[in-house]
Amino acid sequence: MALSNGSEALTARVLVDGQPLRQLPLDLYIPPDALSILLERFEGPLDLLLYLIRKQNLDILAIPVAEVTRQYLAYLALMESLKIELAAEYLLMAAWLAEIKSRLLLPTPPATDEEEAEDPRAALVERLLAYERLTHAAQWLDELPRVDRDWFDLSVAVDLPRSVTLPPEIGLPDLLSALRGLVRRGELTAVHEVRRETLSVRARMTDILGLLEEGNGVFLDQVYRPQEGRGGVAVSLVAVLELAKSAAIDFVQKAPFDPVWITGTSASGAATDTSITEEEA
Repeated sequence: MALSNGSEALTARVLVDGQPLRQLPLDLYIPPDALSILLERFEGPLDLLLYLIRKQNLDILAIPVAEVTRQYLAYLALMESLKIELAAEYLLMAAWLAEIKSRLLLPTPPATDEEEAEDPRAALVERLLAYERLTHAAQWLDELPRVDRDWFDLSVAVDLPRSVTLPPEIGLPDLLSALRGLVRRGELTAVHEVRRETLSVRARMTDILGLLEEGNGVFLDQVYRPQEGRGGVAVSLVAVLELAKSAAIDFVQKAPFDPVWITGTSASGAATDTSITEEEA
């Protein structure tokens, strides 16, 4: 409820018998020690000054210092009558306002073209504008949603049923499919081992000469072993040609397309010694 002094009209939000209270009763008695409730709360002298200026819609850049000072001192007197102790900064602001008021009442000397007359209210206006910006920023931050003020975390204890993992139902087709996959995977990762060839032309030459020493001769298709494959045929053919080149063997064929017969010569012994010496080396 906001009340004015004396019998002036009141801006009241109090209803008496359903009717708004617009004027205090003349015989209303208020005890000296009655409970007083202040609806306005100020954080400091700048907050009080800004409240007085905004309440009357005054221009902050052209403050009527006399009127604002009067209201400011009236507030200090009210606090003193209510036995509320104010901080020293309120009294310091009152002294500053009185100084500004006195400087405005004094005649100002004529200003030259190079320098302008300094406004005594400039420093106060600058501090009020800075304080107003900080107040708006603090209000904006306070309006942001805040945990434990605008919303609260909710936690609910729920007993969840334990899940039981059952073994999958696998049939014979599934097992066969998995086995095929393992086989294909094994084929893709199969390792090919490269081994050194064990066949030797010199060793085959020695084997052929050994067969010739045991008898009168051998057929050409008897000088290689079928289990050796194509490599054995190639090695045996090269060995036979090397022996023929060194005149260690002779070829005999009685008729066209007959099997080729291999016989030894007198140089076969020297060829045998030479081949053995090279093998040992």
